[in-house]
Amino acid sequence: MARIAFIGLGNMGGGMAANLAKKGHAVRAFDLAEAALARAADAGCLVAASAADAVDGADAVVTMLPAGKHVRAVYEGEIFAAAAPGALLLDCSTIDVDTARAVGAAAGARGLGMVDAPVSGGIAAANAGTLTFMVGGSAADFARAEPVLAAMGKAVIHAGPSGSGQAAKICNNMLLGASMIATCETFVLARKLGLDLQTFYDISSKASGQNWSMTSYCPVPGVGPESPADRDYQGGFAAALQLKDLKLAMAAAQSVDASVPMGATAEALYQAFHNAGHGGLDFSAIIKLLDGQ
Repeated sequence: MARIAFIGLGNMGGGMAANLAKKGHAVRAFDLAEAALARAADAGCLVAASAADAVDGADAVVTMLPAGKHVRAVYEGEIFAAAAPGALLLDCSTIDVDTARAVGAAAGARGLGMVDAPVSGGIAAANAGTLTFMVGGSAADFARAEPVLAAMGKAVIHAGPSGSGQAAKICNNMLLGASMIATCETFVLARKLGLDLQTFYDISSKASGQNWSMTSYCPVPGVGPESPADRDYQGGFAAALQLKDLKLAMAAAQSVDASVPMGATAEALYQAFHNAGHGGLDFSAIIKLLDGQ
């Protein structure tokens, strides 16, 4: 089993580190929050005094951080200097493509392998070890990263060279945001037209309108499989994080002159939802905005 450093034990990282420890890896974990460190220790991880302390002697380093500026700061400030020769670096944060490529190039210049490996699946999947990883990096680095990522997920897919994992993630989540909004406004329309929402779900989930936001994550309480809608939109994937990913997608689209009108509309709606103070609710709660609540 590998010696793995894990930096960033938030809502996603905590469950991911726990699954690595559960699979028998020696996980040395660090986070700025004492409560997160305590949970990691309870899950079988060793607690490190700093990021550099966690990385010292590790075969692989996994990071799960809020944004590109944090990724760059931790790698340039601590990880690169502390990493053992030949160590593999895996950044699972969702960040901009340019930063992912820049940090990957900096790792390569130091003789370190690195992949960008953002995730899809949310907190429940992080805890259950059923995440999907979209991986950018060389074929050789992907081959080394795959068993580490497989201990935390159900699918590990090589998207292409450095930065491709981030590109795939922001494209996927732009589609997710737009499809959730379309699903929400459709349920609002169906109700106002007098349709029973369970009946409409039974029809549309088996017809051409079916999509993941409807069939796996229905935004209406009591309809479809259990989802955050059944828990008053608590837990799940926060609207603030969906907005973050949409902003990354809009910046990427602008950088390559891509027309994304549906993505831009989704960003504007999630921004309005966030501005109204609802960024902490699950992203499916945007049905409240669309329903005039």
